[in-house]
Amino acid sequence: MKEKILKYSLNIGLLVTGLSLSAQNPIIQTKFTADPAPLVYKDTVFLYTSHDEDDAFGFKMKDWLLYTSTDMVNWTDHGVVASLKDFKWTDPENGAWAPQVIERNGKFYMYCPMPGQRGIGVLVADSPYGPFKDPIGKPLVKNSSDDIDPTVLIDDDGQAYLYWGNPNLWYVKLNEDMISVDGPIVKDSSIAKVKGSPDPFHYQEGPWAWKRNGNYYMAYASTCCPEGIGYAMGKSATGPWEFKGMIMDSDKRSNGNHPGIIDYKGKSYVFGFNYNLGKQTISKHYERRSICVSEMIYNTDGTIQKLPFWNPEGVKRIATLNPYEKVEAETIAYSEGLKTEKMTEWERNNPYDTGKKITDRLVVSSVNNGDYIKVQGVDFSKGTKFLEVSVASMNGGTIEIHTDAVNGPILRTVQVTGKAEGDIFKTIKSPMKNIKGVHDLYFVFKGSKDLFYFDWWKFSAN
Repeated sequence: MKEKILKYSLNIGLLVTGLSLSAQNPIIQTKFTADPAPLVYKDTVFLYTSHDEDDAFGFKMKDWLLYTSTDMVNWTDHGVVASLKDFKWTDPENGAWAPQVIERNGKFYMYCPMPGQRGIGVLVADSPYGPFKDPIGKPLVKNSSDDIDPTVLIDDDGQAYLYWGNPNLWYVKLNEDMISVDGPIVKDSSIAKVKGSPDPFHYQEGPWAWKRNGNYYMAYASTCCPEGIGYAMGKSATGPWEFKGMIMDSDKRSNGNHPGIIDYKGKSYVFGFNYNLGKQTISKHYERRSICVSEMIYNTDGTIQKLPFWNPEGVKRIATLNPYEKVEAETIAYSEGLKTEKMTEWERNNPYDTGKKITDRLVVSSVNNGDYIKVQGVDFSKGTKFLEVSVASMNGGTIEIHTDAVNGPILRTVQVTGKAEGDIFKTIKSPMKNIKGVHDLYFVFKGSKDLFYFDWWKFSAN
């Protein structure tokens, strides 16, 4: 019931605030997400995030989520990738704050702050999708009350560094195994103060370290509160750091910020978060945050051009989406009113005898009248003849498939019939109007209440 109240309030809030249906920021609307940790691996951006619960007042965070994209606008939800429960030595109930994941020698290392000043832990996986497991069963670093917000850089000579801290910046060298430290923990003394200034742009928290064209960078949440994103540059991985300016000024619309920065397909991007989705329904401050992204531009000397506060339009699409392969319904450029959730299908839904496990699904849920999914840049080069959708009907309804606008031309209205079948997924195949070219696609849902779960969709040209 709480989710339904939040969902309908969100719909009203979108109308009241006049939010454009073409908006792309925040990039995730089905959950509250924060502390973006993007990783480029092969041809894909893997975006690891922390997760504010829907009923959070302060920080209520139990797990970490994963989203992927190959075009920077359509993000596929992969659900929970790790949680505090993966660390048997910590409190599993709350405190899954900002992580970062890095790849080395085909393995993926996830560095996570632990609640209650228990230090920083590490998980390892053979795939960026997980599963992640704790290889050491204890903190990798346990130094002080500053032990939050880890970030990792592997230098060109192979030496890895782990940085972290609020309100101080600390670092330590990592061994090649990435799960043990090499040498003492060092407190950085160069980044906190700006020469000749009363320190209005001081380091606060949320460091993000990277190297580009021979320059070393350290971005961070700067000033509090609200927090902007400042950055410093250095000539080595250990500094000394020289303050260079703000990537983004603080803004009263957002209490915090947390940078995550990548180069991808010839462009540079900075991720952070705002509170826009939450503030459409509530007037007081709650820690229910939403990740945003902007394109970032470097000057010829390596410095970074200042950006305005997170623009609602987000970034431009840099690739197209193939509709002739199965597309998970939780691949979303923008949505209204929807949630996603994991469902496990068993032979029998009896707690005393479940039978064999059939499959796990991550599906779009909380589907009601007027909700929609937008997918950007769908390449219909082969034309369209049929559409298949996988759904599990609760009360039934319709899916209107519009092109280029939420009220644009309709390709087809798919009828979802049946009731009380929310645990039975069926594939519906419907003939479609023929369309070619690259179009945005809108799945608009109509019906009375609790329509259905939506698993995947796929077009065919013959």
